[in-house]
Amino acid sequence: MEWSDKWQMAFNTEKCKVMHLGKQNKKFGYYMNNQKLDVVNEEKDLGVLITDDLKSSSQCRQAYGKASRVLGMISRTISYKTPTVLLKLYKTLVRPHLEYCIPVWSPYYSRDKVLLERVQHRFTRMLPGLKQKSYFEHLEHLGLWTLEERRNRADLLEVFRMYRGLSVTTFDQFFATSLSTNTRGHTAKIQKARCNLDVRRFFFSERVIDRWNRLQQEDIDVKTVNSFKTVLERKRQRKMGFFMD
Repeated sequence: MEWSDKWQMAFNTEKCKVMHLGKQNKKFGYYMNNQKLDVVNEEKDLGVLITDDLKSSSQCRQAYGKASRVLGMISRTISYKTPTVLLKLYKTLVRPHLEYCIPVWSPYYSRDKVLLERVQHRFTRMLPGLKQKSYFEHLEHLGLWTLEERRNRADLLEVFRMYRGLSVTTFDQFFATSLSTNTRGHTAKIQKARCNLDVRRFFFSERVIDRWNRLQQEDIDVKTVNSFKTVLERKRQRKMGFFMD
């Protein structure tokens, strides 16, 4: 607390907590103003739930709950259920809950992916005349991507912003350029590290590498984010499985 006293920045001890990370953590007790700090298994930071196992299941359940409640409210209160009206409401009020800060907590367990996708599936079944069709027929009719595709698209957009200097986080802070002399693809290929744990393997800076490296030079040479979005749209039209895990 010497630092706190020196800089006259008082801490509210009741709001300070400890989270132990890692299986080898010895889980020491920590004190502030002679008061032992509470130990927690999860904590919310800027709207994202951080858990002591660094997995995203809790965040997925929270996102699913919020999105489902809003979707239920729309279903109960909107009488004029045309595709145009419902689609705008879904994109504005529901989907943001499923994609808030998604590069940070993108799920990799199948059960979590299915849970999130269930919300969009439920939405498509609300539209008149689509109940008897399959989920993918719904999406094609409405011009929507699966949520999994949108998550992988969001990863690529984030890398592009870093690459073009449009993000506070620089490209070099997250990635190391590949040393391979292979000229196929593009000149900004990312070197991939060996990962022993799923938490690391499916973290943003690792899971995005293969998909980013499969892009072509003309894909990353565009200057703006909107232009890159157009590139990804065309990429999906040519290779339907490009954005699927």
